[in-house]
Amino acid sequence: MSTLRMAAVAAEFGRDLEEDFAIAGRLIGEARERGVRLLALPEACLGGYLLSLDDDAELDAGPPPLALDGPEIRRLAALAGELTVVAGYCEDAGDARYNSVVCVTGDGVLGNHRKVHQPLSEDASYASGDRFRAFDTPVGRIGMMICYDKAFPESARALALDGAQIGVCVSAWPGARTAAVADLEQDRWKRRFDLFDRARALENQIVWLSANQAGTFGSLRFVGSAKVVDPGGEIIAGTGVGAGVAVAELDVARALETARRSMGHLRDRRPDTYTAAGAVSV
Repeated sequence: MSTLRMAAVAAEFGRDLEEDFAIAGRLIGEARERGVRLLALPEACLGGYLLSLDDDAELDAGPPPLALDGPEIRRLAALAGELTVVAGYCEDAGDARYNSVVCVTGDGVLGNHRKVHQPLSEDASYASGDRFRAFDTPVGRIGMMICYDKAFPESARALALDGAQIGVCVSAWPGARTAAVADLEQDRWKRRFDLFDRARALENQIVWLSANQAGTFGSLRFVGSAKVVDPGGEIIAGTGVGAGVAVAELDVARALETARRSMGHLRDRRPDTYTAAGAVSV
């Protein structure tokens, strides 16, 4: 069996697309030098996130909309080369814009996900996606989601049931909007961010990469906390609340086999019992 070196990024990205590509290119280059084969960049790393999530906030025109088959995504793929790179962007779908995440290599697009669950006022800027699907890559079968998607157990479970070995969640997850604390390590939204990452990995017994924005943008102060989590829910690499890159090396197939050997959470499901009172059988 072979090991996979993977990395999740916490970094600050903004509206200037050229600057964002410069940052992404530097991070990809550094990852390549460190032998990383799978790199997760944050939500909205190409063009920045929203300035605020408050209903009455004054917003700008938002991130530049990019077509999935357009020159910017081809540029990202060219930067990726032999790496498998996951990155968030605003997707131009013609009649709608989506908060999306794309997975690329130098060969092109391998997968794309449109954020399904929208917090607070995000739906004023984006349409909502409608599915969760895993897909094959050179580094294994991956399932992607964006930020608030991970607060819903069904999201990651749907990907795991579709064969995902690695879950990649990219975020622009801020600190608490009320009763904010100076030290983000003590922030309650940061604790929730970490709990969701660990729980989604553990309950599905998959490897989990969590990338996040860092620094500030508009009224938002992001919690960083990029990490790699093993199938037992243990954080094996993390950045803390600052900018950084969490790098870990793992034999993914063996890690999944070991985690599922005695108590296989997917194997031991009882879908026939989950349908009462409108519950879904995932």
